[in-house]
Amino acid sequence: MTQRELEIIEIIRNNPFVSQQEIADLLKITRSSVAVHITNLVKKGIIRGRGYVIDERDHVSVIGGANVDIVGYPFEELRKADSNPGEVNVSIGGVGRNIAENLAKLGNHTKMFTVVGEDVHGDKIINESEASGIDMSHVSRVSEYGTGTYLAVLNKENDMDVAIASMNIFRKLDRKYIDENRQIISKSKVIVFDTNLEEDVLHYAVQLFKDNKLFLDTVSHTKAMRAKKVIGYFHTIKPNRMEAEALSGITISGKEDLEKVAKYFHDEGVINVFITLGEDGVFYSDGRNSGLMKAKRIIPKNATGAGDAFQAALVHAELNMMSIEEKTRFSMAASIMAMSAYTTINPEMSVEKIEEIMKNMEEK
Repeated sequence: MTQRELEIIEIIRNNPFVSQQEIADLLKITRSSVAVHITNLVKKGIIRGRGYVIDERDHVSVIGGANVDIVGYPFEELRKADSNPGEVNVSIGGVGRNIAENLAKLGNHTKMFTVVGEDVHGDKIINESEASGIDMSHVSRVSEYGTGTYLAVLNKENDMDVAIASMNIFRKLDRKYIDENRQIISKSKVIVFDTNLEEDVLHYAVQLFKDNKLFLDTVSHTKAMRAKKVIGYFHTIKPNRMEAEALSGITISGKEDLEKVAKYFHDEGVINVFITLGEDGVFYSDGRNSGLMKAKRIIPKNATGAGDAFQAALVHAELNMMSIEEKTRFSMAASIMAMSAYTTINPEMSVEKIEEIMKNMEEK
């Protein structure tokens, strides 16, 4: 918002029935200028209806997983049943939390709703997430379980050899927790769900907040199925090819099938459908416009955070009222930005950097 818009909002907040001429007199500008600002504020969804009711929704809520990733890298060939010299990296992750950090880096007021343990890993998640700009004030800390932990051992080629996911704590991401935070979540401009929630909790929360714009991150083929019965409540979904097939029951072998899958989701109630196809690009549809968008192939430094960046960029694009094509291009550029760093989340992630990548995409 501009400084003038902020001044007008403050005047309206103090007197919702103030006239445009009174606003003009207070700010010493013309009434026609006030009318233009009011129109822009209505278009942005910040004020609505007669009497200038201010929509106090000022944040994005992300409901989902936050965990610690512990990854071991051997220096030589991995020897089973033995101690291997190497390095161990400890970082914070979780699909929901990663989406929240990308959203914050794009300049969005973002609140995270998740559970962590009363342990050092919980401290690490909260402290580092707050440092990245996420509001973690509503995160629940529980003593019954340890913080969600993903432990992986890689081979010499840096591919996963074996891993253990300790995620029992998400049993506490339950209906009671959702109810306790109902008021603040309901005031969100957008609510993003990942499917780390148990199926019954996901269904409960989705129906509870059905009047909000809901975005879904499917996480994985198996977890995506938790959302099948409530898929129509979502404004925007972003499955990959396998997840889209599983959710729709339609096999995808070409663009015609992608159109059929999109129609299935639109008929269920979904507004925007994005199906990620790896190297084949992204299929997009809003029921009126659809297409397949590709970007120049790159060699990623780390591809693990590409989907999280894409999801965050979709939310940012929606909040900035981009067209379906612009949303796709912006989000693909965010994915490229994510893959250009060795870390899961690119520390340089920003709208400006994404726009630079978009310019390069257009030039090519």
